[in-house]
Amino acid sequence: MGLQKLGETLSEELTVLHNEGRAKGKEDIITKVIKPHGKKGPRFLIKGYGEKEFLKMNSNSYLGMSLEEEVIQAEEEASRNFGVGPGAVRFINGTYGPHRDLEKRLAAFHNREDAVIFSAAYATMIGVFVPLTTDETIIISDELNHNCIINSIRLSRPKDKKLYRHLDLDQLESNIKESIGHARRVLIITDGVFSMRGDYAPLNKISDIIAKYNNEFPEDIILMVDDSHGVGAFGKTGKGTEEITNSAPVDILIGTLGKAFGVNGGYVTTTEQVTRYFREKSATYIYSNPITVGEAAAAHKVIDILDSEAGIERLAHLSRLTKQFENGLKQLDFEIIESEHPIVPLMVRDTEKTINIVNYLKQNGILATGLNFPVVPKGDQCIRFQVNANHTEYDIQTALLVLKAYKN
Repeated sequence: MGLQKLGETLSEELTVLHNEGRAKGKEDIITKVIKPHGKKGPRFLIKGYGEKEFLKMNSNSYLGMSLEEEVIQAEEEASRNFGVGPGAVRFINGTYGPHRDLEKRLAAFHNREDAVIFSAAYATMIGVFVPLTTDETIIISDELNHNCIINSIRLSRPKDKKLYRHLDLDQLESNIKESIGHARRVLIITDGVFSMRGDYAPLNKISDIIAKYNNEFPEDIILMVDDSHGVGAFGKTGKGTEEITNSAPVDILIGTLGKAFGVNGGYVTTTEQVTRYFREKSATYIYSNPITVGEAAAAHKVIDILDSEAGIERLAHLSRLTKQFENGLKQLDFEIIESEHPIVPLMVRDTEKTINIVNYLKQNGILATGLNFPVVPKGDQCIRFQVNANHTEYDIQTALLVLKAYKN
């Protein structure tokens, strides 16, 4: 018994990660949040840096809702009424009124029949993928899909899996044609917004391709989209990639409550029949506690705000800030991947330089995320900036001035 020899092996692996620039390193610990004031958006204090204030430009909270008083009050009220935890998985006795209310609200927001909430979007993907995959299923996936999709495919053990080059619809169509006569069911899976790049899948065109070949498969071609980075942050009304691409509703839409909605948890929305199937067959739903009642109430309040004139204005503000930041980076002669989405990747294409720029930014009070291989392909090393709706024009200019100083 003991961990000495194992520990030595693991230590060697960690050393390799560090030497190759792939180690995540120690996590920053946020000790205080300073709410927006004056011309500044929120600022954050980090353990070990005293009273030095940091501007976070690496947050998925695209709408900035986690600091909204209305949202905080909704969570507090629900927690006082129902307690801070569900106490059981859903089917035993862990389903509360606010859980079901949120599912109905999500379905209405997406113009679907029903929705199911999970403990996280990652758990949602696994919970949906595995029961939908049989030994007569072929899965077709974009090569740059998120890690949760990659691992879900491994766990689901399909008859076959095919990758198509990123956003290459000709190869996607070829993959479909190659599958005719070899499967009863085809699952096409794609991110809506690709989290490392901010670009997005043309869901309208993918749907048109599917329509050409659907009748060739006894159990259909099913289009499944993980729009965790799109929902709430993308489109005039926040409906995500479907809205941006003017697509009809995809068959199965997976989203998260932990990004633009600023809370926690994940969900799937589709037909009532399919959601009933997930409640009976999805292991990560059946055997995991749901999000807390307070989180469900907070998420419901966020959707109410988003689905209003105030929400539309917040999205317009987010879009303006994103464009301001992109234009500023281009004026400084940085390479970016331009998109309407508030993910703004600064393409560095070198691991050591990426690390150096991230460290420089941090020294000057800006938090951004460096992405190196294998998180992104070699040659695509970048710094991912994420604009939030509670940033201000002053915040954007502050970040640009730091980057300008780095270049000089």
